[in-house]
Amino acid sequence: MFPSDLVDEARQLLDTMRERGLMLVTAESCTGGLISALLTEIPGSSDVVERGFVTYSNAAKASCLGIDPQVIEANGAVSEVVARAMAAGALANSEADIAVAVTGVAGPGGGSAEKPVGLVHFAAARRGQPLLHLERRFGDLGRTTIRLASVRTALDLVKAAIKLD
Repeated sequence: MFPSDLVDEARQLLDTMRERGLMLVTAESCTGGLISALLTEIPGSSDVVERGFVTYSNAAKASCLGIDPQVIEANGAVSEVVARAMAAGALANSEADIAVAVTGVAGPGGGSAEKPVGLVHFAAARRGQPLLHLERRFGDLGRTTIRLASVRTALDLVKAAIKLD
């Protein structure tokens, strides 16, 4: 289902988290659960993957992650503020040590001059550490390519959060 190099990268991430006794929660919008799907493709992932939230709609972001709807309305779902709130909300609503969140415009429609197709915001939260954020503008590469690139970037952000000791 996933490219073998991406599965290998996920397996290494799970091994590192397992060695450190860390659990992960995901909060996904434009990736629609692909991060969780990749991680749970690997046998034994249940000792690292605590849970995943697929909060595709704004209502789900509010009800599942506790994001104030006014924050979403003021900033748009695809924004640094909402990505950070998704990560913080996922961590607050789980038993995990690290949360990773993704929100973006995967296309082919839905983009604008301000928020074009390929714009994706990422955030990672680790208990007791500063929240991390990344913005990527992948360009209009096609929905599948943008989503898989987002999964790769999310794994990289989790790795950065692990190093925050």
